[in-house]
Amino acid sequence: MNGAVIAKLLALAPTLVLLLSLSGLISAAETAMTAASRGRMHQLEREGDRAARRVNRLIADQENMIGAILLSNNVINIFASALTTSVLTSVFPPGSALGPLIATAIMTVLVVVFSEILPKTLAIARADDVARVLSIPTYWVVKIFGPLARGAQWIVRLTLRPFGIKLDMETDVLAAHEEIRGAVEYHHSEGLVETRDRYMLGGVLDLGEMYVSDVMVHRKSIAMIDADLPPREILAAALESAHTRLPLYRDEPENIVGVLHAKDLLRALAGADGKIDALDVKALVRPPWFIPETTSLKDQLAAFLKRQSHFALVVDEYGALEGLITLEDILEEIVGEIEDEHDVMAPGVRPGPDGSVIVDGAVTIRDLNRAMNWQLPDDEAVTVAGLLIHEARQIPDVGQVFAFHGHEFRVVERKANQLTVLQVSAPEPASD
Repeated sequence: MNGAVIAKLLALAPTLVLLLSLSGLISAAETAMTAASRGRMHQLEREGDRAARRVNRLIADQENMIGAILLSNNVINIFASALTTSVLTSVFPPGSALGPLIATAIMTVLVVVFSEILPKTLAIARADDVARVLSIPTYWVVKIFGPLARGAQWIVRLTLRPFGIKLDMETDVLAAHEEIRGAVEYHHSEGLVETRDRYMLGGVLDLGEMYVSDVMVHRKSIAMIDADLPPREILAAALESAHTRLPLYRDEPENIVGVLHAKDLLRALAGADGKIDALDVKALVRPPWFIPETTSLKDQLAAFLKRQSHFALVVDEYGALEGLITLEDILEEIVGEIEDEHDVMAPGVRPGPDGSVIVDGAVTIRDLNRAMNWQLPDDEAVTVAGLLIHEARQIPDVGQVFAFHGHEFRVVERKANQLTVLQVSAPEPASD
């Protein structure tokens, strides 16, 4: 090897180190920007962190950022490979394939190890910090190569359009929810999120996917009072009830004419000096608020807050009464059952010694899943009895047993066409 060849290799070395270092920084920026916690970046931005603000701006147009980074990285790697091939080719006799072959082997190792694996490994370990540190270089990379990247994306879309493939970037509203849900499930499986917190966070995410008909009190279970009763009987019925808001009906239970609040009744009773029969109950009744059964829990929660009301009656598309829903019903979907000293404790779910449970047919599937940490589906039915009827395609008789979703369901009690008590076995162990 003569002096000229050595001089060429020595001149190549610092240039190659510089190009590989730039490529490594760009690869680290790509990994860090995509792996950085958006929640933490937004929090840091609110606290005045300029680097976090730059990261958020870059992530906001992620498609253009990734395109610019990939384009710049490829330009650097290709230039480094071409330069190395040119130098090594001149070392060997003309026409020899050893130069390109050795250059390919060397550059493959150098690029993969020092420009891809090493920087990306470091970036993924400290994604938030690396993203903030490299936010300025990344900004200039996007500034320089962004227009070229957009042009390349336009060519790709134009090429794929005749095949019926459209790559327009549209915001996926559910993507953020599913990302959060996946993170919660992962951390729960790792033992970092408690079961109760898992259900609470999942309940918040589910509000937009559930409807008031899924959690409402059915009309058969509504405690209501006949508006034509004497004041003394209305007062007695109100005192016997565990609820503070009671619908009043006239002629038939579905004809709701108003809602009576226990506080209004007691305030009027105090003002009447104890003269119960002199109470004007009609003057105390508040107008009922009717909502459609297709209202989502998220929208209804916002409506409750806007109207500063905690009570609404649910009707179907024909205006027929279906049930009622309160603010507490929605909150219970997040935090679980809320009980006070006036709540009537229903039998609900009674665990058995063999892992099975005796459950009332009216218990919701979500409540059973929460109580037993099960995974019964609630897409097609709201209650446990509804799930059994849906799966069996009939109204089973007492003693009949059905197996589905890894459980056995046995009918314990039935009244007319209503399944009142069921026995549900523990889930079968998952087979390998």
